[in-house]
Order: sequence, then structure tokens, then C-alpha cells
Amino acid sequence: MSKTYAIDMCEGSILPKMLRFALPLMCSSILQLLFNAADVVVVGRFCGDNSMAAVGSTTPIINLMTNLFMGLSIGANVLVAKYYGAREEKKVHEAVHTAVALGILSGLVLTVIGIIFTKQILIWMNTPEDVFPLASKYLKIYFLGIVSVMLYNFCNSILRAVGDTKRPLYYLMLAGVINVVLNLFFVLVCGLDVAGVALATIISQCVSAFLIIRCLCREQEMYQLFLGKIKFYGHALKRILHIGIPSGIYGTVFSLSNVVIQSSVNSFGATVMAGNAAAMNIEGFVYMAMNAFHQTAISFVSQNYGAGKIKRIWKIAILSQMCVIVTGIVLGQLTVLFGSPLLGIYSSKNPVIEAGLVRLKYICGPYFLCGMMDVMVGILRGLGRSVIPTIVSMIGACGLRLVWIFTIFAEEKYHTTRMLYLSYPLSWGITTLVHIICFLIVWRGIKRGHAAE
Repeated sequence: MSKTYAIDMCEGSILPKMLRFALPLMCSSILQLLFNAADVVVVGRFCGDNSMAAVGSTTPIINLMTNLFMGLSIGANVLVAKYYGAREEKKVHEAVHTAVALGILSGLVLTVIGIIFTKQILIWMNTPEDVFPLASKYLKIYFLGIVSVMLYNFCNSILRAVGDTKRPLYYLMLAGVINVVLNLFFVLVCGLDVAGVALATIISQCVSAFLIIRCLCREQEMYQLFLGKIKFYGHALKRILHIGIPSGIYGTVFSLSNVVIQSSVNSFGATVMAGNAAAMNIEGFVYMAMNAFHQTAISFVSQNYGAGKIKRIWKIAILSQMCVIVTGIVLGQLTVLFGSPLLGIYSSKNPVIEAGLVRLKYICGPYFLCGMMDVMVGILRGLGRSVIPTIVSMIGACGLRLVWIFTIFAEEKYHTTRMLYLSYPLSWGITTLVHIICFLIVWRGIKRGHAAE
């Protein structure tokens, strides 16, 4: 039965298979984002601006603390895809069970870190006093259930590696419905405010984690999961860490720059925080749609690289960029055009909507640049070059944003949300250009090495 879900990435037409892979992944990512969006909508409508600001402003913190470990799941994705493309059954088995073991360990570590350091991070972010207790409560409950989030993402990376993006979508659809129902029950019936939406989120994520683990255990392919064999295999662990740690650092440094930006947003007060939170949720849907092609590039490049199909990699790179540019331009412009009614879903207050519109204009308008940057990163990771995009992004994107914030934005006449948000498209454009140059250099080396063989 699993063969009907897997995609042969190494033979046949590339674009139809890329779309078949990316569209369910896009829907899955958007559904995952709906977990947080449902939280923000419910508290925004039924609990007030402070609760909405508390839930929305925690997203950069959650990303900061989880992205290092999410990077390890990318390492698992690349390794499983490479071995699967090369049809090395023993190595696939070891990579799968090492990945799941890493997911469990990552979740446990994050639970401890999240509970211990939540308060201090909120202080560093200049979280207003009226928002602080609510944000702290939401984060602590969320991190109590973070093991299920890690397990789902690591198991999802395994299915993604073999081309199966449909079943994770089905599991998230069920979990999403559960999340919305529990949100309304805990908030409207039980009166639990932010604690209720946090509980709803982790319960629904536990459901999706259980379903995807059961799926892997029932497989009859080489990537079947055996619960009794979950452990760390030395070679697989080393390879996952080699790719995953730089990927995690990449995500963490980006999140760190976003935390700094969020702390700058916090200085404008609860109304701007609420508008920013709503806009972040809306733009997240555009980002996740584009990110599907980042994930597609990783899996397609990894499998073809493992199978020695070097000529197909160039076509995959071109098609991935074409897809992400079209997606980013169309969805980004639609988001700007319909910004007011979209923001109205989160809050009925005009000042909050106006604050959100500013962010949408500066972020979603040129958002395709971010998509291009991420696809280039995915291509390089798929080729096993994970350190290069990390260094480039640390210097080009994150470094530039921080310099912008502490120099230009720090000046009184430029201390506006518009100037703050402008740091995003500038950093995306510059970093994308450098990534393209790096890819061309790497590609030349790969072609030379392949010709020598």
C-alpha cells in the first residue's frame, strides 16, 4: 500500500512529480500553522488584545527554541532520501530509527529548557507587564507537550524523504479539527483563556504524532519503524548531525534576529503587538506555501544525488525557483490586497488592523525573495552542503538585520515599524544573491568530480 504514496523522484518528468509532492506538503504546513492561528483568533475574539498579544508574541520564542532541533530533522530528511535513492536498505533502517530517537531526545531537552528559561526570555524581549503573565503561562504549557511536536516532525521528515506527503496531510487535517473544537471548548465553556488554547494545541499535536508513528510502524518498505529498535546508530547519527546542526543553527540564528525584531515591536505597545501578531499569522500561510518548495528541493536533490542522477539536479533547481517565485508573488500580492478583511478575522479594532497592514505591506509584498532564498538553501542542503548556507545566512540575512536595527532603526527619526520591517526584504535579496553564487561554485565542483568518475 505504501508504494501508492511514495514518489519516484529519480525517473520521469520532474515538474509534475514536484507539484504532486509539494501541494500536499503545502497543505500540511498550512494546517500546522492553523494550530497557532486558531489560538490567536479565539483569544483575539473572546479574550481580548492582551491575550492575543501574549499568544502571538510567543511564536518567535517557540521558533528560537525549537529550530535547532528542527534542523536535525532536516538532516534526517536528507540522509534517508539519499540512502533511499541509492536503495541502501540497511542504512535507511539505521537512519530512520536514529531520527526517531533524536526526536524523542529533542523533545525532552526542549521541555526542560522551555520551562526553566521562559521567564527570562520574556524579560529579554521587553514583554509588557500586562502581557507577561499570559505569555508565560502559554509557553510553559506548550513546552510540556513539545515531545509530540518533535516526534511528528522527525517522523514527517522520514515520509517526506521517500516522497510521501499525503498521509501527513490526512493526520494534520484530523488534528486541526480537534484543535479548533478544543480551543472553543476550553475558552468558551471552561474559561481557561490562553491556558485553554495551549492545552488544545498540545492535545491535537499528540494525536498527529501518534498517527504518524503508527503509520511508520505499519509500513512494509525499507523505512518501516520498529519501536524496539529505536536507538542511536553511530554512522547515521554522525551524518544527521553533520547536516542537521548547521541547519539548526541557521534556523536558530534567523529566529534570534526575529526575537530581536519582536522585542522592538514590543516597545510600541500592546496594540501594535496585537496587529503584528495577526499579520505574522497571515503571512505565515504565504511562507508555508513557499516553504513547500524548499522541502521539495531538499528531497528531490537528495534522492537524485544519492542515485547519481546529477543532470536532473540542475533542472530541479530551476523548476523549484520558478515554482516558489510564482507562489510568492501571487499569494503575497493577494495578502496585501485583502489585508484589511483578513486582519479583521483576528480583531475588529481599527488600530490593530492598521498596525497589521503596515507589516503585511513590507513583508508580503516582496515575500517571493524569501522563498528564493530558502529554495537555494534547500538545494545546497540536498547536496550535503549545510555549512555554506548557514554561514551565508548568518552574515547576509541575520547580521544585516541586526545591524539595521541597532543603527538605522535606533535613530529617533527612523524609529518606526515601517523602517523595522524594511530590514526583511533587504536581507532576503542580498542573501539570495550570495546563495546563488555559492551554488554555482558547488555545482561546478560536483560536475567536475562526476566527470572524473
